[in-house]
Amino acid sequence: MPAHVVVPVDDSDRSVDALEFACTEYPEAKITALHVLDPGDFYAASGVEGGAMANYQEIQRHYESRGEGILDRSRDRAAEYDVEIETEQVVGGVSRSIVDYVEGHDADHIVIGSHGRTGASRILLGSVAESVARRSPVPVTIVR
Repeated sequence: MPAHVVVPVDDSDRSVDALEFACTEYPEAKITALHVLDPGDFYAASGVEGGAMANYQEIQRHYESRGEGILDRSRDRAAEYDVEIETEQVVGGVSRSIVDYVEGHDADHIVIGSHGRTGASRILLGSVAESVARRSPVPVTIVR
């Protein structure tokens, strides 16, 4: 039985499914909902063109605030299962940040949704769950 389970969360139904799975299967474990802010999203939203940049810091604050909302909803969802979770928000490449977090925080299991991204972005960028499963030093459960 895992002692510390990390559940990457975003605003997708699959990440909610993964959190619910972790709460039901590992209610005695320490569960951390991890939200990763990808700085590439900040640049895309800021409209970087020819070196000109919109207010990058304001856009980053917007994404951080949105991430806090995702983490708040994750805490509320876990409470529905009578499970208290920890939450963390980090900035970086999504799959790399998840693996780095696990390595740096003595986690021994990852529960991840099968796909948070949809459509062309999933095909072009590859599956985060696949990348995490390939790189992870600990067992990974992919929830569909």
